[in-house]
Amino acid sequence: MDFGKGLKKLDVYDIGLIKLTMFVFALLVVSLSPAFASWVQSVSPWWFLVVFVVVAARPFHRYYIKK
Repeated sequence: MDFGKGLKKLDVYDIGLIKLTMFVFALLVVSLSPAFASWVQSVSPWWFLVVFVVVAARPFHRYYIKK
C-alpha cells in the first residue's frame, strides 16, 4: 500500500482523530500496566520535554521554516 495515497485521503479532522486515538492509547497502556505507570511517574518530566522537542523539531522545521 502506498502511504502517500492513503494520506491524501485524510483531512484535518481525520488527522486530529488519529492524534486523539494515540493519546487515548497511551493512557490505556499507562492505566493497564502498573509497572509502566510507576516508571512514567518516576521519570523526571524534563526527559519527556526533551523527547517532545526532539520529536517535534523536524515537523516544525518542515512546516514553518523550510520553503
